[in-house]
Amino acid sequence: MSPTATTSEQSRPALRRELWARRAAQPLAARAAAGRLICAHLARAPWLKAGAAVGLYVSRDSEVSTAPLRELARQRGCRVYLPRITDFAAHRMLLIRDPGTPLILNRYRIGEPGGGAHITLAALDVVLMPLVGFDAAGNRLGNGAGYYDRFLAPRLGRHGRPRLIGIAFECQRLAVLAPRPHDVPLDAIITERGLHDFQRRT
Repeated sequence: MSPTATTSEQSRPALRRELWARRAAQPLAARAAAGRLICAHLARAPWLKAGAAVGLYVSRDSEVSTAPLRELARQRGCRVYLPRITDFAAHRMLLIRDPGTPLILNRYRIGEPGGGAHITLAALDVVLMPLVGFDAAGNRLGNGAGYYDRFLAPRLGRHGRPRLIGIAFECQRLAVLAPRPHDVPLDAIITERGLHDFQRRT
C-alpha cells in the first residue's frame, strides 16, 4: 500500500480513521513478527543504557506491543517511566516510575502505574512514543487527544534531551504530513524495517 499524504487540518480525523483501520487490518501473526523486529532494532540502538531514564507508552489494541520493549529496557538497567493521566478533562499526564508490577487500567482501559515518583521532561534521556502516522521528515500524527503534545511542549523548537523516538509499523508511514505549530517532531522512528534517524535535529 502506498503512503497517504495529508496537507490540511480538516483531513486529520479521516486520516486517523484510515490509519487505525490499516494498522488493525494486519494479521496478528504479521503484527507479532513486526513487533519482534522492532524490539530487535531497538536493542541495537544506543539509547537503552544502564541508568538511562526512558519514557515508554503502554500499548493497546493494534499498537506495537510495548511489553517486550519494557522488559528489554528493564533488563538493560534503565529507569522506565510510564504515562499516568492526571487530568482527563484537560488531557494532561505525567510519567511515573515503572514499579515492575501489574498495571492498573484507567477509564480508557490503558494500563497505568498506580503510584510512584514522576519525572520531569528535562530529566528524561529518551521517550519511546506511540503514534498513528509519521512521515519521512519526522512529523508525527498522534491519537488526537493531545496528551503527549502538552507533556512535550517544553521540548518544542529545542534540540537535545530527551530524544523522541516513534514506534510504529511501516503501514503507518505517510508521504507528507503537514505539522501544526504545537507539534513536536520526532528525532527518529523505529519500524519493522529498521531505525531511521532524522539527522536535521541532531
